[in-house]
Amino acid sequence: MYDKVNWPERYDPKTSAIYALNDIDVKAPPEVIWQLLVDAENWSSYFPPEDQVKILSGEPALALGTEYSRVTVGFPMSLRVTEYEPFSRLAWETVVDGDETGSSAYHGWVITPTDDGCHVLTEETQQGSFFLEELGRKHPGALYRYHQDWVERLARAAEAEAAKRANQPA
Repeated sequence: MYDKVNWPERYDPKTSAIYALNDIDVKAPPEVIWQLLVDAENWSSYFPPEDQVKILSGEPALALGTEYSRVTVGFPMSLRVTEYEPFSRLAWETVVDGDETGSSAYHGWVITPTDDGCHVLTEETQQGSFFLEELGRKHPGALYRYHQDWVERLARAAEAEAAKRANQPA
C-alpha cells in the first residue's frame, strides 16, 4: 500500500469539487524523481506544457515556503510550497491570478521506494467557481489527463537520468 497526500482539511478529496489521482511505477531511485520535481523552472525539459514557471522567493529550487508562479493551460497562477520532505513528499497550494471567486487547489506528490525504483503518486483537489467552470464543465477529465501525461513524462525522464548515471564511470 502506498502513502497518499496529507490533505489540509479544506482540500480533502471527500469535500472537494474536483479531484484527480495519478500514479506510476518508475525504474529510478526517489532521489532522481525528487530532483526533477523540485527543479520547477526546468519542468519543461521533460514536460513542455510547464514552460512558464518562475520561482519568486529567491531559491534555486522548490523548498518549504517557496513562492512561485506558473502559467498552466493558459491561466497564470500563484503557488506556495506547503509540504516538503526530501525524496518523499512535496505539495503546494495554488490560486488563480485575477480570479475573484476564491478558487484554489492543492497538489501533492508522494514518492515511495520500491525494489526496482519508486512509486510516484500525485493527487490534486480543486475548489471554487473558476475550477468548476474551466475543468468541471468545459473540460471534464482534463486534470486527470494533464497529470497522467506529467507522471508518464516524469517517469521517462527519471529513467533516462538513472540510466545515464548508471553508465558513468565511478
